Amino acid sequence: MSNNLRERLRGTGVALVTPFRRGHIDWESLEKVIEHVIAGGVDFLVSLGTTGESVTTSETEQRQIIDFTIRINRGRLPLIVGIFGGNNTGEIVRRINTFDFDGIDALLASNPAYSKPAQEGIFRHYLALAEASPRPILLYNVPSRTASNITAETTLRLARAHERIIGIKEASNDLYQICQILQGRPAGFLVLSGDDFMTLPLIACGGDGVISVIGNTAPKPFSDLTRAALRSALTEAQRLNRQMLELYRLLFAEGNPSGVKAALELQGLCSREVRLPLVPMSDAGQALIRRELEQLGVL
Repeated sequence: MSNNLRERLRGTGVALVTPFRRGHIDWESLEKVIEHVIAGGVDFLVSLGTTGESVTTSETEQRQIIDFTIRINRGRLPLIVGIFGGNNTGEIVRRINTFDFDGIDALLASNPAYSKPAQEGIFRHYLALAEASPRPILLYNVPSRTASNITAETTLRLARAHERIIGIKEASNDLYQICQILQGRPAGFLVLSGDDFMTLPLIACGGDGVISVIGNTAPKPFSDLTRAALRSALTEAQRLNRQMLELYRLLFAEGNPSGVKAALELQGLCSREVRLPLVPMSDAGQALIRRELEQLGVL
Protein backbone atom coordinates (compact mmCIF):
# COMPACT_ATOMS: atom_id res chain seq x y z
CA MET A 1 0.00 0.00 0.00
CA SER A 2 1.26 3.47 -0.78
CA ASN A 3 2.35 5.75 2.03
CA ASN A 4 -0.15 8.28 0.69
CA LEU A 5 -3.06 5.93 1.40
CA ARG A 6 -1.70 5.14 4.86
CA GLU A 7 -1.67 8.83 5.64
CA ARG A 8 -5.19 9.29 4.27
CA LEU A 9 -6.46 6.54 6.59
CA ARG A 10 -5.30 8.49 9.64
CA GLY A 11 -7.83 10.72 11.38
CA THR A 12 -11.61 10.31 11.36
CA GLY A 13 -13.32 7.60 9.39
CA VAL A 14 -17.10 7.33 9.55
CA ALA A 15 -18.97 4.03 9.64
CA LEU A 16 -21.87 5.14 7.46
CA VAL A 17 -25.46 4.25 8.34
CA THR A 18 -27.70 2.60 5.76
CA PRO A 19 -30.96 4.59 5.69
CA PHE A 20 -34.22 2.69 5.21
CA ARG A 21 -37.75 3.75 4.37
CA ARG A 22 -40.60 1.24 4.62
CA GLY A 23 -38.12 -1.62 4.60
CA HIS A 24 -36.19 -0.53 1.52
CA ILE A 25 -32.88 1.31 1.16
CA ASP A 26 -33.47 5.06 1.05
CA TRP A 27 -31.02 6.17 -1.63
CA GLU A 28 -31.85 9.86 -1.37
CA SER A 29 -31.10 9.84 2.35
CA LEU A 30 -27.90 7.84 1.89
CA GLU A 31 -26.65 10.51 -0.49
CA LYS A 32 -27.53 13.19 2.07
CA VAL A 33 -25.60 11.38 4.80
CA ILE A 34 -22.53 10.87 2.59
CA GLU A 35 -22.48 14.53 1.57
CA HIS A 36 -23.04 15.59 5.19
CA VAL A 37 -20.02 13.71 6.50
CA ILE A 38 -17.77 14.75 3.63
CA ALA A 39 -18.76 18.41 4.12
CA GLY A 40 -18.02 17.95 7.83
CA GLY A 41 -14.37 17.28 7.04
CA VAL A 42 -13.96 13.58 7.80
CA ASP A 43 -10.93 11.79 6.38
CA PHE A 44 -12.35 8.53 5.03
CA LEU A 45 -15.57 6.54 4.66
CA VAL A 46 -16.50 3.05 5.83
CA SER A 47 -19.45 1.41 4.10
CA LEU A 48 -21.40 -1.54 5.50
CA GLY A 49 -19.84 -1.97 8.89
CA THR A 50 -21.90 -2.74 11.98
CA THR A 51 -23.40 0.77 11.86
CA GLY A 52 -24.40 0.16 8.24
CA GLU A 53 -26.48 -2.88 9.29
CA SER A 54 -24.54 -5.16 6.98
CA VAL A 55 -25.83 -8.28 8.73
CA THR A 56 -29.42 -7.54 7.69
CA THR A 57 -28.71 -6.54 4.09
CA SER A 58 -28.57 -9.09 1.27
CA GLU A 59 -25.53 -9.56 -0.96
CA THR A 60 -27.45 -7.83 -3.77
CA GLU A 61 -28.25 -4.85 -1.53
CA GLN A 62 -24.67 -4.70 -0.32
CA ARG A 63 -23.36 -4.50 -3.86
CA GLN A 64 -25.89 -1.77 -4.64
CA ILE A 65 -24.90 0.22 -1.53
CA ILE A 66 -21.21 -0.04 -2.34
CA ASP A 67 -21.70 0.97 -5.98
CA PHE A 68 -23.92 3.89 -4.95
CA THR A 69 -21.40 5.06 -2.34
CA ILE A 70 -18.56 4.88 -4.87
CA ARG A 71 -20.62 6.96 -7.31
CA ILE A 72 -21.57 9.64 -4.76
CA ASN A 73 -18.08 9.78 -3.23
CA ARG A 74 -16.44 10.29 -6.66
CA GLY A 75 -13.05 9.44 -5.25
CA ARG A 76 -13.04 12.37 -2.84
CA LEU A 77 -12.21 10.23 0.19
CA PRO A 78 -10.76 6.74 0.65
CA LEU A 79 -13.48 4.10 0.93
CA ILE A 80 -13.26 1.04 3.16
CA VAL A 81 -15.83 -1.77 2.93
CA GLY A 82 -16.77 -3.79 6.01
CA ILE A 83 -18.70 -6.83 4.76
CA PHE A 84 -15.85 -9.33 5.03
CA GLY A 85 -16.36 -10.47 8.61
CA GLY A 86 -17.84 -13.77 9.72
CA ASN A 87 -16.97 -17.18 11.10
CA ASN A 88 -16.67 -19.10 7.81
CA THR A 89 -13.19 -18.41 6.48
CA GLY A 90 -13.72 -20.33 3.25
CA GLU A 91 -16.91 -18.43 2.42
CA ILE A 92 -15.24 -15.05 3.02
CA VAL A 93 -12.31 -16.06 0.80
CA ARG A 94 -14.80 -17.14 -1.90
CA ARG A 95 -16.52 -13.79 -1.72
CA ILE A 96 -13.23 -11.88 -1.91
CA ASN A 97 -12.20 -13.93 -4.96
CA THR A 98 -15.41 -13.03 -6.82
CA PHE A 99 -15.75 -9.42 -5.67
CA ASP A 100 -15.23 -6.32 -7.81
CA PHE A 101 -12.97 -4.01 -5.81
CA ASP A 102 -12.86 -1.10 -8.27
CA GLY A 103 -13.37 2.12 -6.28
CA ILE A 104 -12.61 0.42 -2.94
CA ASP A 105 -9.37 1.24 -1.13
CA ALA A 106 -9.34 -1.29 1.72
CA LEU A 107 -11.33 -3.97 3.55
CA LEU A 108 -12.43 -4.06 7.18
CA ALA A 109 -12.72 -7.64 8.45
CA SER A 110 -14.15 -8.37 11.89
CA ASN A 111 -12.87 -11.12 14.12
CA PRO A 112 -14.62 -14.50 13.65
CA ALA A 113 -17.77 -14.67 15.76
CA TYR A 114 -19.60 -17.40 17.65
CA SER A 115 -17.10 -20.23 17.09
CA LYS A 116 -14.64 -18.53 19.50
CA PRO A 117 -11.44 -19.69 17.76
CA ALA A 118 -8.09 -19.97 19.50
CA GLN A 119 -5.48 -17.34 18.69
CA GLU A 120 -3.88 -19.64 16.13
CA GLY A 121 -7.24 -19.97 14.37
CA ILE A 122 -7.67 -16.19 14.36
CA PHE A 123 -4.18 -15.79 12.93
CA ARG A 124 -4.78 -18.31 10.13
CA HIS A 125 -8.23 -16.81 9.37
CA TYR A 126 -6.85 -13.34 8.74
CA LEU A 127 -3.83 -14.68 6.88
CA ALA A 128 -6.17 -16.53 4.48
CA LEU A 129 -8.10 -13.30 3.87
CA ALA A 130 -4.87 -11.37 3.24
CA GLU A 131 -3.66 -13.98 0.76
CA ALA A 132 -6.94 -13.71 -1.18
CA SER A 133 -7.46 -9.95 -1.04
CA PRO A 134 -6.31 -7.56 -3.76
CA ARG A 135 -6.70 -4.66 -1.31
CA PRO A 136 -5.20 -3.83 2.10
CA ILE A 137 -7.00 -5.21 5.16
CA LEU A 138 -7.81 -3.61 8.49
CA LEU A 139 -8.41 -6.08 11.31
CA TYR A 140 -11.48 -5.35 13.45
CA ASN A 141 -11.31 -6.47 17.07
CA VAL A 142 -14.72 -6.14 18.76
CA PRO A 143 -14.99 -8.79 21.49
CA SER A 144 -18.31 -7.43 22.78
CA ARG A 145 -19.91 -8.62 19.53
CA THR A 146 -17.77 -11.57 18.45
CA ALA A 147 -17.04 -13.20 21.86
CA SER A 148 -13.39 -13.51 20.84
CA ASN A 149 -10.49 -11.14 21.35
CA ILE A 150 -7.43 -10.66 19.16
CA THR A 151 -4.61 -10.44 21.67
CA ALA A 152 -1.87 -7.88 21.22
CA GLU A 153 0.54 -10.73 20.48
CA THR A 154 -1.67 -12.03 17.64
CA THR A 155 -2.24 -8.54 16.25
CA LEU A 156 1.50 -7.89 16.12
CA ARG A 157 2.12 -11.30 14.60
CA LEU A 158 -0.42 -10.52 11.86
CA ALA A 159 1.06 -7.05 11.34
CA ARG A 160 4.36 -8.69 10.42
CA ALA A 161 2.96 -11.71 8.60
CA HIS A 162 1.53 -10.07 5.49
CA GLU A 163 2.06 -6.71 3.79
CA ARG A 164 -1.66 -6.31 3.08
CA ILE A 165 -2.56 -6.36 6.80
CA ILE A 166 -2.08 -2.65 7.42
CA GLY A 167 -3.85 -1.86 10.68
CA ILE A 168 -6.52 -2.58 13.23
CA LYS A 169 -9.78 -1.06 14.38
CA GLU A 170 -9.50 -1.74 18.11
CA ALA A 171 -12.82 -1.89 19.99
CA SER A 172 -11.75 -4.03 22.93
CA ASN A 173 -11.70 -0.94 25.19
CA ASP A 174 -8.62 -2.53 26.78
CA LEU A 175 -6.20 0.38 26.86
CA TYR A 176 -3.35 -1.79 28.13
CA GLN A 177 -3.77 -4.14 25.18
CA ILE A 178 -3.93 -1.19 22.80
CA CYS A 179 -0.74 0.25 24.29
CA GLN A 180 0.99 -3.11 23.82
CA ILE A 181 0.07 -2.98 20.12
CA LEU A 182 1.27 0.61 19.83
CA GLN A 183 4.54 -0.23 21.54
CA GLY A 184 5.29 -3.25 19.36
CA ARG A 185 3.79 -2.36 15.98
CA PRO A 186 5.92 -2.21 12.85
CA ALA A 187 6.32 1.13 11.10
CA GLY A 188 3.18 2.23 9.29
CA PHE A 189 0.77 -0.17 11.02
CA LEU A 190 -2.38 1.82 11.78
CA VAL A 191 -4.15 1.63 15.14
CA LEU A 192 -7.65 3.13 15.04
CA SER A 193 -10.20 3.39 17.81
CA GLY A 194 -13.40 1.41 17.36
CA ASP A 195 -15.28 3.44 19.97
CA ASP A 196 -15.83 7.18 19.85
CA PHE A 197 -15.23 7.73 23.56
CA MET A 198 -11.84 5.93 23.35
CA THR A 199 -10.53 8.15 20.54
CA LEU A 200 -8.81 10.76 22.69
CA PRO A 201 -7.05 8.31 25.03
CA LEU A 202 -6.01 6.06 22.13
CA ILE A 203 -4.47 8.93 20.19
CA ALA A 204 -2.84 10.26 23.37
CA CYS A 205 -1.13 6.87 23.65
CA GLY A 206 0.15 7.14 20.06
CA GLY A 207 -2.78 5.89 17.95
CA ASP A 208 -3.81 7.11 14.52
CA GLY A 209 -7.51 7.93 14.66
CA VAL A 210 -10.94 6.34 14.74
CA ILE A 211 -13.69 4.65 12.76
CA SER A 212 -16.60 6.58 14.20
CA VAL A 213 -20.36 6.37 14.76
CA ILE A 214 -20.87 9.91 16.06
CA GLY A 215 -19.19 11.18 12.89
CA ASN A 216 -22.45 10.49 11.01
CA THR A 217 -24.31 13.14 13.00
CA ALA A 218 -21.50 15.45 14.21
CA PRO A 219 -18.74 15.11 11.62
CA LYS A 220 -17.17 18.54 12.08
CA PRO A 221 -16.82 18.69 15.88
CA PHE A 222 -15.67 15.09 16.06
CA SER A 223 -13.17 15.52 13.20
CA ASP A 224 -11.93 18.67 14.95
CA LEU A 225 -11.39 16.64 18.14
CA THR A 226 -9.45 13.93 16.30
CA ARG A 227 -7.24 16.45 14.49
CA ALA A 228 -6.57 18.35 17.70
CA ALA A 229 -5.54 15.14 19.42
CA LEU A 230 -3.28 14.12 16.52
CA ARG A 231 -1.43 17.43 16.65
CA SER A 232 -1.17 17.16 20.48
CA ALA A 233 -3.47 20.14 21.09
CA LEU A 234 -4.65 18.50 24.30
CA THR A 235 -6.62 21.42 25.76
CA GLU A 236 -8.71 21.80 22.60
CA ALA A 237 -9.23 18.05 22.28
CA GLN A 238 -10.34 17.80 25.91
CA ARG A 239 -12.81 20.65 25.47
CA LEU A 240 -14.40 19.04 22.43
CA ASN A 241 -14.45 15.64 24.11
CA ARG A 242 -16.33 17.04 27.10
CA GLN A 243 -18.93 18.57 24.78
CA MET A 244 -19.66 15.19 23.20
CA LEU A 245 -19.24 12.93 26.22
CA GLU A 246 -22.96 12.46 26.96
CA LEU A 247 -23.78 12.10 23.27
CA TYR A 248 -21.32 9.19 23.00
CA ARG A 249 -23.37 7.36 25.63
CA LEU A 250 -26.81 8.26 24.30
CA LEU A 251 -26.07 7.10 20.76
CA PHE A 252 -25.58 3.57 22.13
CA ALA A 253 -28.15 3.64 24.95
CA GLU A 254 -30.73 1.72 22.88
CA GLY A 255 -28.33 0.03 20.48
CA ASN A 256 -26.35 0.99 17.40
CA PRO A 257 -27.31 2.33 14.87
CA SER A 258 -30.71 3.02 16.46
CA GLY A 259 -29.27 5.98 18.38
CA VAL A 260 -27.35 7.64 15.58
CA LYS A 261 -30.28 7.21 13.17
CA ALA A 262 -32.50 8.97 15.71
CA ALA A 263 -29.99 11.83 15.69
CA LEU A 264 -29.89 11.92 11.89
CA GLU A 265 -33.70 12.01 11.77
CA LEU A 266 -33.64 15.13 13.94
CA GLN A 267 -31.23 16.68 11.43
CA GLY A 268 -33.48 15.80 8.49
CA LEU A 269 -30.93 13.43 6.97
CA CYS A 270 -32.69 10.06 7.26
CA SER A 271 -35.41 8.30 9.22
CA ARG A 272 -34.70 6.36 12.40
CA GLU A 273 -35.94 3.15 10.77
CA VAL A 274 -33.80 0.05 11.34
CA ARG A 275 -34.27 -3.60 10.42
CA LEU A 276 -35.24 -6.29 12.90
CA PRO A 277 -33.96 -7.55 15.25
CA LEU A 278 -33.04 -3.91 15.90
CA VAL A 279 -35.85 -1.52 16.76
CA PRO A 280 -36.02 2.27 16.37
CA MET A 281 -34.97 4.45 19.28
CA SER A 282 -37.77 5.54 21.61
CA ASP A 283 -39.18 9.06 21.56
CA ALA A 284 -37.77 9.59 25.06
CA GLY A 285 -34.28 8.57 23.96
CA GLN A 286 -34.49 10.78 20.88
CA ALA A 287 -35.52 13.74 23.04
CA LEU A 288 -32.34 13.33 25.10
CA ILE A 289 -30.27 13.23 21.91
CA ARG A 290 -32.00 16.38 20.67
CA ARG A 291 -30.82 18.26 23.74
CA GLU A 292 -27.21 17.18 23.21
CA LEU A 293 -27.26 18.02 19.48
CA GLU A 294 -28.62 21.49 20.26
CA GLN A 295 -25.93 22.10 22.89
CA LEU A 296 -23.29 20.92 20.44
CA GLY A 297 -24.61 23.31 17.80
CA VAL A 298 -25.31 20.74 15.11
CA LEU A 299 -29.11 21.01 15.27
